[in-house]
Amino acid sequence: MLKLWSMQQQQAASTPGGAKKRVTAAQLRVQKDLSELALGPTMKTEFPNPDDILNFILTIEPDEGLYNGGRFTFDFAINQNFPHEPPKVRCREKIYHPNINLEGNVCLNILREDWKPVLNLHAVIVGLQFLFLEPNASDPLNKIAAEDLKNSRETFKRNVRSSMMGNSVKGETFDRVMK
Repeated sequence: MLKLWSMQQQQAASTPGGAKKRVTAAQLRVQKDLSELALGPTMKTEFPNPDDILNFILTIEPDEGLYNGGRFTFDFAINQNFPHEPPKVRCREKIYHPNINLEGNVCLNILREDWKPVLNLHAVIVGLQFLFLEPNASDPLNKIAAEDLKNSRETFKRNVRSSMMGNSVKGETFDRVMK
């Protein structure tokens, strides 16, 4: 026991300032989740600060569906209570989508009331991908886009294409997201 204590003392003395950087439970879980991710060619992650794995950017480039050909980036902010609290996810681009409002907030049930600690980052990413394949008009954040989708899928499809090119739709100008 004494030998273990002295080894810890030596290790603390060998680090600058004698302080050892602690790894939190949230960091361990995120590291595990990230290591298990199998991102295909349509997605990539970026870490602006390589020392901070709790804040990163996910880029999704759908290769099918209405949003095919677009490039969408999401900021992930994970707090120290992860996995007991869901990550905060925000779309960087202003897009025309019933489940993503003009400020970039995302309406995905597992990011709110249906979050459970057994869910992981893979589940969130799959949920985001699904929003691009099947927008949900019954649980909208952008009510104008949702009404469009409910009333006429063709009109909605035209408005999505137009907005992805950076045009205005119903008086709102959107970011160009086409690759």
